[in-house]
Amino acid sequence: MANGILIIDKPAGWTSMDVCAKLRGMFHEKRVGHGGTLDPMATGVLPVFLGRATRAVEFAADSDKEYIAGLKLGVVTNTQDTTGEVLEERPVDVTRDQLWNALARFTGEIQQIPPMYSAIKIGGKKLYELARKGKEVERKPRPVTIHALGVLDEAPPQGADYLLRVVCSKGTYVRTLCHDIGQALGCGGCMASLRRVKAAGFTLKDAVALDAVQEAVDRGEGDSLLLPVDTYFERNGWKNSVTVSPAVEKILRNGGQAATPGMEVECRVYSQSGEFLGLGGSAGGRLRLIKSFFEVTFSREKK
Repeated sequence: MANGILIIDKPAGWTSMDVCAKLRGMFHEKRVGHGGTLDPMATGVLPVFLGRATRAVEFAADSDKEYIAGLKLGVVTNTQDTTGEVLEERPVDVTRDQLWNALARFTGEIQQIPPMYSAIKIGGKKLYELARKGKEVERKPRPVTIHALGVLDEAPPQGADYLLRVVCSKGTYVRTLCHDIGQALGCGGCMASLRRVKAAGFTLKDAVALDAVQEAVDRGEGDSLLLPVDTYFERNGWKNSVTVSPAVEKILRNGGQAATPGMEVECRVYSQSGEFLGLGGSAGGRLRLIKSFFEVTFSREKK
């Protein structure tokens, strides 16, 4: 039974759910979820949670993310990236300084209109399903935050004019950002490439290629690639930890609250054997588990 986090360097051409399905088969584990969707053309950091660790997906999906995006100017497409149908081609007369000035307008909290080619549902229908039928519906702007946005000095990949570094909040469409930057410059634009370099506190240094995972599984060493689920919380603000006695552990495992005089913090909770029990909250001198991560086992009593 696999339990833990696997940071995948997602290859191009795969959906995030394709990766989850592949890992579900490799590890023979039904409970598999990811911490933030990547488009099929995108590559890079995809945190995947297996087994009981899937209970952390709701936390990881809300995290900030960092991308390296290729910006293509002078081209507007229906998908807002170079995989789509070209709608317009315009001449480009933009300097690097003009681009930097335009980027300043997209830093901080901005409003984005979600693209038609997205999985957002309106009226019970996914937008991309409507878009494939040639339909377009009104979408309300959504607030997102661009924490950092700049032009990198390194050479862009083939098909792109510039490389952008984007640090942004959950729900940001980098495709739409490239499109909107092009509109602001007056020449149009779209996304030519996308690589996620950080998500949920994990970077490319933590990432493993799918082929390498398959090789490890074939050797019977797949579990050695899994990071403990508490690794996510250690990296994302849950700095405090507490080790509880066997008596308190039993109370917490049964959903109760235990007396912890003088303790008023949110923390990671461990048993004396070092097992991560879950996230705890202490108020009024009593500790309870906000979210449990121990594996639940059921025993059948003989009559």
